[in-house]
Amino acid sequence: MKSAMGRARQLDELLLAGLVTEDQLALGRGEAALRGWPVGRALVELGFVTDEGLAVALAEQYGLSFIDLTESSVDAMAVAMVPEPAARRHNCIPVRFEQDRLVVAMVDPANVVAIDDLRALTKRDIEIVVATKSDVSSAINRFYRMDSAAESLAEEAAAVQEAEDKSLEDAVKSAGADDAPIIKLVNLLITQAVSDRASDIHIEPEEKVLRIRYRVDGVLHEVMTPPKSVQAGITSRLKIMADINIAERRVPQDGRIGLVVQGKQIDIRVATLPTVHGEKLVLRLLDKSSVLLKLSDLGFLQHNYERFRESFSKPYGQILVTGPTGSGKSTTLYATLNILNRPEVNIITVEDPVEYRLPGVNQIQTHPKAGLTFASALRSILRSDPDIILIGEIRDRETAQIATEAALTGHLVLSTLHTNDAPSALTRLVEMGIEPYLVSSALDCVVAQRLARNLCDRCKEPYAPTDEELRAAQFPVAAGEEPPKLYKAVGCSSCGQTGYKGRSALHEVMPVTEGIQKLIVENGSSETIKKLAIEQGMITLRHDGMAKVKAGITSIEEILRVVV
Repeated sequence: MKSAMGRARQLDELLLAGLVTEDQLALGRGEAALRGWPVGRALVELGFVTDEGLAVALAEQYGLSFIDLTESSVDAMAVAMVPEPAARRHNCIPVRFEQDRLVVAMVDPANVVAIDDLRALTKRDIEIVVATKSDVSSAINRFYRMDSAAESLAEEAAAVQEAEDKSLEDAVKSAGADDAPIIKLVNLLITQAVSDRASDIHIEPEEKVLRIRYRVDGVLHEVMTPPKSVQAGITSRLKIMADINIAERRVPQDGRIGLVVQGKQIDIRVATLPTVHGEKLVLRLLDKSSVLLKLSDLGFLQHNYERFRESFSKPYGQILVTGPTGSGKSTTLYATLNILNRPEVNIITVEDPVEYRLPGVNQIQTHPKAGLTFASALRSILRSDPDIILIGEIRDRETAQIATEAALTGHLVLSTLHTNDAPSALTRLVEMGIEPYLVSSALDCVVAQRLARNLCDRCKEPYAPTDEELRAAQFPVAAGEEPPKLYKAVGCSSCGQTGYKGRSALHEVMPVTEGIQKLIVENGSSETIKKLAIEQGMITLRHDGMAKVKAGITSIEEILRVVV
């Protein structure tokens, strides 16, 4: 009875919100009576209101929040609290925990019977949020299919547990069968990772379970813990897909997988690592269709962009992009190449691996086992009349030496190096054995880079920071200047309660000026070089980050997390 009254109030809410007219409502009632549907569904089917509009109106009527499940992360541990039959029966899915309460997305929040049933099943207080019927159905299919596949696989694995090491042939056969549960589970893991915008999948064996985590916006989140018995199957399947030797379990290996997931071309780099509980696998996902190839999209401040453009516009010299793994160095170099790529220039790259294919660019994949290393490839490249050379990474003295000499003989050389900031790149090259006078002559510009999470536009909140906060963060505030209005992370359904969604790059651009060249030749320390670079107008990573905090793009806490 209460549910029927709730639906009547929902229809009144639609009228008040101007989403439907009285005539449309009358037509909807007639269609509902004819087909035995709820009136809301009839209005959606007739095209008078969207599924989302209906759910939002219902949420407003009951003073509840609306959740968009297509843009929200769902906690797999919360889903496990409610069995699949109950979720389908009540058109609901648990989405997360909030203290001792379980937050559940429902289509019909007036269904008190369903709420009581959920309370009894989970032995927790229930907090309701409203979602569309299509989103709830899709989420149920997605998450419970994963659980079902894991459950089915666990039963199958338990039956052949004693044969795990006895017959490698059987493991290969099982992992390669198209209809095997292991195939479905691995496919679900990859598909879900793409849906959640994950950059990496970590499959980590522990003593009693297998832990699976996704890295989203640079932060790891645990998504499921299937039983230990599925470990051998998942490992074998992924090794076969990546063309890795499945018989070798004692040494690290790597391979790659090319897939089309949800209409996107996805390139996956697979790395295995032997641990005490078995092999850990890390899958790095590269979405070829969505790579940013415009420098203007990478978050450069105008001052930094002008300095960088001046360097890559020169016909020769060496440009280095530095930063840790996963800081977007390759994306910056590809975006630069995209500007430089013209019919009149010959561009050759040597990479490990070739992450994205660029039309009009000659790209070489290293193959150390066949003797094709960065150094050997570079020697061959210089005999192929290049104008611009991209080296995936300078890892050793030989590669650094050839790259430096190439920059001195009329080539524009772009590469990456692992250092903490821009000035450290100069001393790092000297430490690798390159003569200081060669470094000072060849190197034209160094860009240090980090990635910081963007605040979620839907839920970020403005606040007035205290003087103490600003001092602790070394936030630049001029004397007599009003305290800035900053934003902080809150968390909502759109960002999975993290308060952040997407990432922007922080940059430190250091052109190698005459003064810096002199310090290099004199073997000056990185601190001395940094001091001079700042005097000459270099914006440090921290100050670039604080400028983005001031612009409302990210938060002080996030900048302090990624920059020393």
